[in-house]
Amino acid sequence: MARAKIKIGYAPTRRSIFSAPAALDFRGRIADRLRELEIDFVDITDVNEEGLLFDDAGLEKIIAKFTAEKVDGLFIPHANFGTEYECARLAKALGVPVLLWGPRDERPDENGMRLRDSQCGLFATGKVLRRFKVPFTYMNNCNLTDPEFERGIKDFLAVCNVVRTFRHTRILQIGPRPFDFWSTMCNEGELLEKFNIQLSPIPLPELYAEMRRWKEEKTEVAEVIGYCKENMTCDIEDKYLENVACLKVAMKALAEKYGCNAIAIQCWNALQDEINIMPCAANALLNEEGIPVVCETDIHGAISQLIAEAASMNERRVMFSDWTVRHPDNDNGELLQHCGPWPISVAKEKPTICVPVAFPQNGAVSAEAKHGPMSLVRFDGDDGEYSILLGHARGIDGPWTRGTYVWVEVANLKRLEAKVVEGPYIHHVAAIHGDVVPVVYEACKYIGVKPDLYDPIEEKVQAYLHGEDVVFDEV
Repeated sequence: MARAKIKIGYAPTRRSIFSAPAALDFRGRIADRLRELEIDFVDITDVNEEGLLFDDAGLEKIIAKFTAEKVDGLFIPHANFGTEYECARLAKALGVPVLLWGPRDERPDENGMRLRDSQCGLFATGKVLRRFKVPFTYMNNCNLTDPEFERGIKDFLAVCNVVRTFRHTRILQIGPRPFDFWSTMCNEGELLEKFNIQLSPIPLPELYAEMRRWKEEKTEVAEVIGYCKENMTCDIEDKYLENVACLKVAMKALAEKYGCNAIAIQCWNALQDEINIMPCAANALLNEEGIPVVCETDIHGAISQLIAEAASMNERRVMFSDWTVRHPDNDNGELLQHCGPWPISVAKEKPTICVPVAFPQNGAVSAEAKHGPMSLVRFDGDDGEYSILLGHARGIDGPWTRGTYVWVEVANLKRLEAKVVEGPYIHHVAAIHGDVVPVVYEACKYIGVKPDLYDPIEEKVQAYLHGEDVVFDEV
């Protein structure tokens, strides 16, 4: 899946009592640096002669332009002190994530005069943004060439991607939750009212009808069968492999029909009576394409997966997992496992389509995932309160087991276990290779969800986001 494309509105600001030429100079320097970093941005050079935000006349034109361009975020660099109330009015009108930053000021000249006082202006704008109830991201006052500038800009793009994804989520719900899974119940109305997250529920017979339609079409189903045989070991009869392919194509078509960016399916047990397979392999194929599919109709799990992938700019795939058992030899080790919905690219070996551990039907997948640093993410809630459990883990060696699996180590499993049991979380979690914890943490302020770090690293996460060089505790 291609890297997400994020467009930001670039609205550098100045204040009249400071040097306008110096502000103009920095407006150009900042724009050049954004182009150098290949950032997609909308400039305001056509709004006024200076291409700067400092008055109401320019403000209205900027709002109109950025709205028409559908920017995903707003970057307000202070080219000099800046006009704090115009910054706040613009941010309030757009309702997108806001990045507040200013370049380090020069030394006073030979007459003791200062040209910009950008840092002082940042202090003022931060206060006014809070008065306007506008959440914002602050990037450390630094030079354009400093490493923290590039890191901060790119992390902000990822935050924008999480926010955009979360605010435009519609989940295809295929069947109700399995009766035995009371833990995966959700409040559909509340998700809509609080977050504009929409569900598109369809009954299982509609899925079966779609599978029959694609089975007759044959061409696309044959392509999926060929992909499976090339990239997986197919320990499954051809008639069942055809059902896997039909299911994959049908779910994708239904997601497109209903305008959904994720799927939650009632994966057992009525499904098996009709199509004679587990849906795990079909789920894995869609997950590989960047269409999250989760098991047991876990709507909150689908949201978790969307958040984690968006935080990676859609460049890495998520493993939708069960917390299952503790590592037999490592007191901080845990088995993440499921019957086989994990995307192929996360596997350290060639995956096998086979029979799962708990069911007699074909259609599951078996493979161990790659080791290395990971992030764990779980969106959940009850009693009207929602939060995101998140933190770091590391893939480690452990005993072989069935299904898609990886053993992970965390800093303190007892602490994490208590978080999951005491809630509002359940036994499902989204795991992704790499570190997305700071990005998800920062995105929470924009989506109205509480970040819940399972390790006491909040000060370190905040320090990282503000540009400090931080080494998180190894696990």
